[in-house]
Amino acid sequence: MKILVINAGSSSLKYQLYDMTDESVLAKGLVERIGMDSSIVTHKPTGRPDVTEVSEILEHTTAIRKVLALLTDKENGVIESVDEIQAVGHRVVHGGEFFKESALVDAEAKSKIRQLFDLAPLHNPASMLGIKATEANMPGVPQVVVFDTAFHQTMPETAYLYAIPRVLYNKYKVRRYGMHGTSHDFVSKAAAEYLGRQLEDLKIITCHIGNGASLTAVDGGKSVDTSMGMTPLEGLMMGTRSGDLDPAIVPYVMNKEELTVNEVNSMLNKHSGLLAISGISSDMREITEGMEKGDAHSKLAFDMYEYRLRKYIGSYAAALNGVNVIVFTAGVGENSVVLRKKVCENLTYLGVELDEELNAVRSGEPRRISSKNSKVEVLVVPTNEELVIARDTNRIVQSLNA
Repeated sequence: MKILVINAGSSSLKYQLYDMTDESVLAKGLVERIGMDSSIVTHKPTGRPDVTEVSEILEHTTAIRKVLALLTDKENGVIESVDEIQAVGHRVVHGGEFFKESALVDAEAKSKIRQLFDLAPLHNPASMLGIKATEANMPGVPQVVVFDTAFHQTMPETAYLYAIPRVLYNKYKVRRYGMHGTSHDFVSKAAAEYLGRQLEDLKIITCHIGNGASLTAVDGGKSVDTSMGMTPLEGLMMGTRSGDLDPAIVPYVMNKEELTVNEVNSMLNKHSGLLAISGISSDMREITEGMEKGDAHSKLAFDMYEYRLRKYIGSYAAALNGVNVIVFTAGVGENSVVLRKKVCENLTYLGVELDEELNAVRSGEPRRISSKNSKVEVLVVPTNEELVIARDTNRIVQSLNA
């Protein structure tokens, strides 16, 4: 079975085409600047040169049509006909309490995704555009939705409820949902497999550290707590997001600066985090370079970022009553040698002992970076959210044909 995986944003669309016989990627790419006359399409057929085109793509239906044309192109394509694509899997950020697992796209699923627009106003509407565009271009082809929040639906009430009037949960479902669930699920399973141990026997803290960042406490393969909340804003300090802060700051600053709700929302989501503290960048690579050059603001940004990350690891060790494995993943987690080193140096009370030589190795494979004497296994595991989507899509569609 060949499966097309789509991650639709409001003005972008990422895609990967999988051959599920061996889970190989036949091609992947990105459509940027949808809605403009200078949209950029980057198509990457495996084993062949990349193709970049600039054209007018005003909406997602045209974007999908362009992707399908490239996938079947005589020179740059990887399949002869669109008919070879037997299913499409979509990443959807918010599944609320409706979706505890991935689901086949039907009228009911689409209705529920629309009901969740308020909880993920930047993401769920974009996902719906991707679903509709696929329907228009590939009528009759089964589609599956895979949710960032689904993995965290195993959290107990003690972890997901906020200490605010219960009526807000009853009426509006105000609670912690968490994000990056496909990544946390994938790397926790991959960690157990790498170690040759049963997932059910492990207490794992997974650290998905990218421009957006979250931690999850995984007990026996189930999420029992996670750092992002009702939205991706809660939790760790991130590239441009503030993470945790005193909620009283919001009305205080709004009053002092005469800000609107939209303005303060933009400030906390797009103009805070590493960018705000460093004054340079939201990119950890540039922060690290600035720190190495002696820039005090970059060092402060790095130190705050590391401190909050380490503090959450400590709190989740308490939540789990111990920890067997700590996993670093995503862009920063997989690539920042210096951040991993600093975090692990300050976790010695847990029995963490870093092997600096192993930590310095760069690899696209799962690997151990803790020493033989470390009481906690520390791993770097590259995440693969697209593969999770492809696998779930394959499983659900195969069950329809059983």
